[in-house]
Amino acid sequence: MSNFENIKQIDKRYSKLATTSCCLSCGGAINYAKPQKGEVCVDLGSGRGTDVIRMAEDVGLEGFAYGVDTSSGMLSKARKTAEKTGVENVKFIDSTFEKINLDSNIANLIISNCSINHADDKDAVWAEVFRILKPGGRFVVSDIYSTSEVPAKYRNDPEAVAECWAGSVEKNIYLDTLENTGFMDINILEESEPYPKGAIEVASFTITGKKPL
Repeated sequence: MSNFENIKQIDKRYSKLATTSCCLSCGGAINYAKPQKGEVCVDLGSGRGTDVIRMAEDVGLEGFAYGVDTSSGMLSKARKTAEKTGVENVKFIDSTFEKINLDSNIANLIISNCSINHADDKDAVWAEVFRILKPGGRFVVSDIYSTSEVPAKYRNDPEAVAECWAGSVEKNIYLDTLENTGFMDINILEESEPYPKGAIEVASFTITGKKPL
């Protein structure tokens, strides 16, 4: 499995979902994010752009909100929605999470909702989150973790990864990645009971942490 194959399958699936009313979230990251006036915010896996537009309104014209996604259909939908609502302090970027097309030390707040599990190299993703956060900046991320190691036949299947389960890792691996990246004040804000998804069992959680000053 290559990251390109994953991205291609994700684009295919989520472009089809861009104009539907299907719920694509696994948690409430935006409800804990609390963007402040003047802040710069980033949403990884911004989808239809709803949370980005909400953050842009919260931070006001002195702030800014970026949406990052790889789905052409979702990006198109988000840009049209922003234009229709008249929100100007937003920008939607076509970029992988492993190499985010944003400057270093730019963001006060990064959110994500059920998207990082899709990434092939999660160490690289979290290194990028660390890079683009300003010192003292924070993340609030909702995602899933697997209750046991995902079998290779699913982990290496781009379609299963795109379905938002086969790319998950175990909870201890997830938390170790955050610590090893250098984040501090890591806290789980909400967590579900395990539930079946695809061919495995997963749990959803929302987690926060900060980049040291």
